[in-house]
Formats: sequence, C-alpha cells, structure tokens
Amino acid sequence: MPPPHRNRCRKEVRPMNTTADQILTILEEAGEPVSGEEISTRTGVTRSAIWKNIKELRELGYQIEASRPAGYHLTGRTDKLLPYEVKRHLKTTLIGQNIEYFDSVPSTIIVAKELCTKKPVEELNGTVIIAEEQSGGVGRLGRPWASPKGGIWTTIILKPEIPIDHVFMVTMASSIALVRTIRKLYGIGALIKWPNDIYIGDRKVAGILLEISAEAEDVKHCILGIGIDANVPPQALPGDLNTPVTSLQAEYGEPIDRPAFLAYLLREFERRFRLIEAGEYDSIVREWKSLSLTLDKRVKIKTPRKSFEGTAIDIDEYGALIVRRDNGKVERIFSGDCTPA
Repeated sequence: MPPPHRNRCRKEVRPMNTTADQILTILEEAGEPVSGEEISTRTGVTRSAIWKNIKELRELGYQIEASRPAGYHLTGRTDKLLPYEVKRHLKTTLIGQNIEYFDSVPSTIIVAKELCTKKPVEELNGTVIIAEEQSGGVGRLGRPWASPKGGIWTTIILKPEIPIDHVFMVTMASSIALVRTIRKLYGIGALIKWPNDIYIGDRKVAGILLEISAEAEDVKHCILGIGIDANVPPQALPGDLNTPVTSLQAEYGEPIDRPAFLAYLLREFERRFRLIEAGEYDSIVREWKSLSLTLDKRVKIKTPRKSFEGTAIDIDEYGALIVRRDNGKVERIFSGDCTPA
C-alpha cells in the first residue's frame, strides 16, 4: 500500500517568478554575455534583484557565468522538468498549458485528485502535474510503481466530451502517443501491450493508469497517469519486479531530453484526444492495432473471476480485448492481466 498522503511529504519547487522567466529568456535569446545594466533596463528591476534571480536560476540547475564587464552568460540548461523547460518546446492549445510542478510527491495522481476537489474541473481541463520523483507511485490494481528521479512521472486532468462507454479510448490515445513519441524522437521500436503498458522488446518502459469520476452516464472528469522510465539507471529500478523493465536511456545509449520528450508526447496525445472527442474512434483503434504487441499472439488472461489461455485476435472500440480460447469460444475482456502464454 502506498504511504498515506500528508502535506509535509510534498516538496514543491516554487515556479520561477516573472522576473526570473524574463532574465532566462533574455540570456537564451542573446546566446552571449548580457550586462546587468541591459537586463535591468529590459526587466525594470534593480541590479540587486537581478542577482537574486540569477541565484534562483542557478539553484534550479541553470549554469550561468557572471563576469565583469561582460555580464551574465547562460552556459548550460537545467535537467529538471520545470514548466519553463517543457513549455519552450510545447505546441498544444490545451494539454499542458497549465503545469503544476513538484520535486517530490507521494503521487501525481493524488495531487490531481486534490486539485479536482478545490477547483472546477472545467478550469483544470488539460492541466499537467509533473514530479521529479514519487514516493508512493501506484500502478494498476494498486500495485506499487517505482518512481525515482530521472523518470517522467506525470498526470493529466481531463474533462472529456466522450460517452462513458468509450472512455477507454483515452488510454488508447495516450498509449499511441507515447509509442509514437519514442519512435519519432529516438527511433526505438516501442509497442503497446494491452491494456496499458509500453514495451521495448520484452521489457516494460512505461505504464498508463486511467481513473474516472462519473455519475450515471456522465463523465465528470478523467485522471490520466503516465509513468516513463526515461533517464532512470537500471540499478535504480527494483530487481524484484515480476515484469522485466528497461529505460529509454538504457535503450538509446545516452540520456534523453526529458522536457522535449514530454512536450512532444503532450502534442501527440492532444491530437488524438481531439479525434476521440470528435467521435473518430475507428482511426484510434486502427492505429492502436498497428502498434500492438498483443494481437495475434497466444496470451494468458487472468481476471478476478477466471483464468484461461488463447489467442488475442482483436480489440474493439470499447477497449475490450477479443480472445479466442483454445476450446474455440470467443471472449471479450475489459480488464485483467494479459501475459504471453
């Protein structure tokens, strides 16, 4: 069981203030040293305030050299998933336009649930919560999810205009977006294992968890959790997991650019999320099938009620896996564990 949430467990990193943002933008655009006098003129703050903001930027991981009379020079970026870093790559109109960032939390899903109790969901639609690490990450069926620093641990709050019987499409869209991002940016042949895991070869690299709040047939909101072993050293991952795991860094051979990766992922997801809201279910199902690790394979299915083996032959527009059992009977599976037989 994950540890109970307490506010004192959360280490929130205060977002950069407007002045720090302005200074960083000035240094980025210049690409060379900028004098304190020029920064002061452009930001309207004192030289003393500039120094305080430079100190704050350095504490966040930015490498900034200072010299007289040349001024300040940005020589290296932070490796953190700061909102500023993600947004400089972001090309969306909804997803990620509002970002909540934390250094460490029990779970970004817990943070999302808290936000949904404090603000109208309409205002939170598309909000992305990011943490550098989670102390109590949870996967499907309440299983613990290791979430050390170096990964991408994020949750998206959504108010989808989707019929409740098609909500699993959100999981499908995010799975597709994640696989497309891995393939496009790093040329790694990732695939989707039903219902919500991303694999590279025979090793899991990411997982997705969708929680729904609904009344009758009305979807109030969805909370989409995504966990990616990005720049996680293999030795930082638990060795007692039932499923072999890997990381993008291990597969690619060097650390990936996490902010750029997340921004691209959010764009890919938003595009497919819009298709779902427009009722374009067939295109999502077709794309999911083309990236499936599960279809046309012998599988072992385990649900709370039964276990059996057979061949995964299809997935329908409701997200159900269609399995032909060895006795010829065809089953529709909406939830459960699916492993190679």
